[in-house]
Amino acid sequence: MACAVSILGNSCTGSVINNHRNCYREYAITARVVAPKKPNLPELSIKGIPHNDLRVREIVQRQLLTRRDDHSVSRQPEFHPEFLEEAYDRCREICAEYAKTFYLGTRLMTEERQKAIWAIYVWCRRTDELVDGPNAIHMSDVVLDRWEERLHDLFHGRPFDMLDAALTHTVQKFPLDIKPFRDMIDGMRMDIKKSRYENFQELYLYCYYVAGTVGLMSVPVMGIAPELSSDAPSIYNSALSLGIGNQLTNILRDVGEDALRGRVYLPQDELAQFGLCDEDVYSRRVTDNWKEFMKGQIRRARFYFNQAEEGASKLDKDSRWPVWSALLLYRNILDAIEENDYDNLTKRAYVGRTKKLLMLPLSYTRSISTGFAF
Repeated sequence: MACAVSILGNSCTGSVINNHRNCYREYAITARVVAPKKPNLPELSIKGIPHNDLRVREIVQRQLLTRRDDHSVSRQPEFHPEFLEEAYDRCREICAEYAKTFYLGTRLMTEERQKAIWAIYVWCRRTDELVDGPNAIHMSDVVLDRWEERLHDLFHGRPFDMLDAALTHTVQKFPLDIKPFRDMIDGMRMDIKKSRYENFQELYLYCYYVAGTVGLMSVPVMGIAPELSSDAPSIYNSALSLGIGNQLTNILRDVGEDALRGRVYLPQDELAQFGLCDEDVYSRRVTDNWKEFMKGQIRRARFYFNQAEEGASKLDKDSRWPVWSALLLYRNILDAIEENDYDNLTKRAYVGRTKKLLMLPLSYTRSISTGFAF
C-alpha cells in the first residue's frame, strides 16, 4: 500500500515544491488571540460509558474556542490553485471509489465542505490501511509513530505529499483539532495488538478511536446553526454517536470477512450469553442463537443512530441534508442484514443504488423538519 511505504520516506515538503514549483510559499504570521470565555459543558455520556474519560470534552472545548483566523501555527503555506484543485480532485476520486454510500452524501454538500470532507476521509482511509492494507504485515508502533509525526507536520503547514496538502489546506480553513486524528492513530495501535473484545465497554472504546473520532473531526466542517450555538456540546455528542453507530454497523456487515482475518469484533461476554463463541463465527453457521444475538447487536447500533438524529437537525442548514442522507443510508445496511435473515457470516449486506437514490427525498424531508421522528 502506498501510504504504508511513503511514511517511511524523508521529509516531504521539498517533494511537493519540486513537483509543483510554485505550489506554495511560506510566510510568518504573528497575532494576538484573545480566547472567549469557555462554555460550560455538560458531562457527555451514553449508557454509563463516560465520554469525558476519552477527553472528548477537551476536544469539544478547543474546537469551540478556535477561530478560522487563529493562525496559531508557525507555518501557513499558500498553495498554488492548480495544485490544490488536483489534490482535492484526487481525494474525491478515492472517496468515490472506496466509499460509495458516503460519497453520495458528500455530493449534497457545498463545494467547500465537500473538499474538506474528502480530505479528511482520505487521511482516515490511509490511516486505516496502515493496519488493514496490503502492507499491514510490516505494521509496527514505529511506523505509527512516524505517521503521527507526519500528522503533526501537516497540521503545522508541512505536508508530505499532495493528499496531505489537501488536509493541510482544510486545517487552514476550518477549526479542526488534532486530537481526534491522534486518537484514530491510537485506534490503529489497538487494532494491531487486540483482536478480541471481552465486553461492549472495550468494543465501544475501539469504536470511538476508529470512528467516533470522525464525527468529532466533521462537526467544524459541517458547521452549527448560529441560533443553536449554545447546543454545541450536544451536537458534538450526536456526531460521536453517529460515528459509533456507523462503526457498529460496519462490524455487523463485515463479520464474515473479519473472521477470515482471524478477527472477531463482537463482545465475547454477549456471545457467551447466547451459547456462542469464536468457533461459531468461524464455522459460518447461522443458527437460531446467532439470529437472536444479532437482533440485540442491531438494536444497539440503531440506538446510536437514534442518538445522532437530534444533532443532525441542529447543524448548519446547508449540512443537514447530506448528514441525514448518510445517517439513513447507513441504517439501511442494518435493514439489509435483517432481510438476509441475519446471515452476515456468508453474505454481505448490500444496499443497491436505486434504494440509495430513493432515500434522498426522505432524508431531505427529515433535514427540513423538526420534531419528526421515526
